[in-house]
Amino acid sequence: MNLKKVYWVLFSSILVLSACSPKVLTPKADNTKKTEKKEKPAEKKTIKKFNQAGISLLVPFKLDELNLKTASKADIEKYAMPIDFYQGFKLGLDSAAATGVNFKLNVFDTQDDNAHISMLYKNERFKESNLLIGPVFPDGLKFISTYSKENNALVVSPLAATNPAEINNPNLISIVNNVDLHGKKIAAYISKAYNPANTIIVLINPKKTEDESFAAPIRSYLQGEGKFTVQEYASAYTFETKMIKGKQYAVIVTSSDRAFVLPTIEKLYKLKTLASGGYNINLFGHPNWVKQNYPTEKVQALNTIISSSYKIDYKNAGTIAFIKKYRYQYGFEPGEYAFKGFDIGFYFGRLLSNYGEDFRDYLTKEKYKGLHNSFSFIHDEKLGYINTSLMLLKYKNFALTAID
Repeated sequence: MNLKKVYWVLFSSILVLSACSPKVLTPKADNTKKTEKKEKPAEKKTIKKFNQAGISLLVPFKLDELNLKTASKADIEKYAMPIDFYQGFKLGLDSAAATGVNFKLNVFDTQDDNAHISMLYKNERFKESNLLIGPVFPDGLKFISTYSKENNALVVSPLAATNPAEINNPNLISIVNNVDLHGKKIAAYISKAYNPANTIIVLINPKKTEDESFAAPIRSYLQGEGKFTVQEYASAYTFETKMIKGKQYAVIVTSSDRAFVLPTIEKLYKLKTLASGGYNINLFGHPNWVKQNYPTEKVQALNTIISSSYKIDYKNAGTIAFIKKYRYQYGFEPGEYAFKGFDIGFYFGRLLSNYGEDFRDYLTKEKYKGLHNSFSFIHDEKLGYINTSLMLLKYKNFALTAID
């Protein structure tokens, strides 16, 4: 990471991005409901646009802890996430500025400390913002909820997968899908793809808190339908004693603990490939598996499917253009958070540009397919705006391939 670029962030707390800012690339909105929109009179009302839209970005840079003169590469890497996200966000906002509106971007280092956040409440630039992006972590999001409610200020949760019920803010915009949505996505796919007459659904659930968080929505969905036989076991070894030849098994491992998952995969693979005739097993895993490493030939043999909030297609033309722009602008390769920052910056920048003061009304109407994921929001009066767009990935040809 370029130290000069990191140092520059310290002094870039106010940025004005104009309509003549360079265009990076413009992922397109999902216009599948375009005809429906044209039929709604509400879409034709006069829109009061911004002369300059104000956005406050609250990110825990914590750069006061970093000595740039003595910092090693390892030291810098600890601060990579917020810087990567910020730089991607700025490029996204640059691209949105090309659609015709100026943006005033206020960048605040929260220090990952609620006391620093509370100091912003008296800051005029912060108070005049049309949209708040961050804080990044759940504690900060909970803390700022009171301010958000009192001032009817929209707050975007850009990276936390926290269930909105834990934040309890009707003005919250949740980007990352919570584990309940992942569970429902898997359950809905199984319900649609499998025949209840010859399929047994098995949850292998060690019952730790995080395991149960994933298992609960799956169990609730499938048992609520009442058409499948659903069994639950603490381990694959217990499951083995109850197996029936000739049945098809959809096995869901609810854990992301690699020490538990790895031997479970090994056991299921052996059961499927028995020399005497294996069992018909298809595997579904926890969304955290996307960042973990398991034996490719075994997860492929089990036709393993996982849900994911994001996937970067490095062969996509938009992705290639973004990487080149990021590399040119900052001197190093974009990471995962740069892609996330870009999509959030571009989506909300375009929303502010197109709909001005009424942009809130279009959150549930404007679909978006970005570089790393898609946005499709629903609105809950108590929990705010929740992104429900999820994808299913299958281990195939030694890679994870999107199937839905």
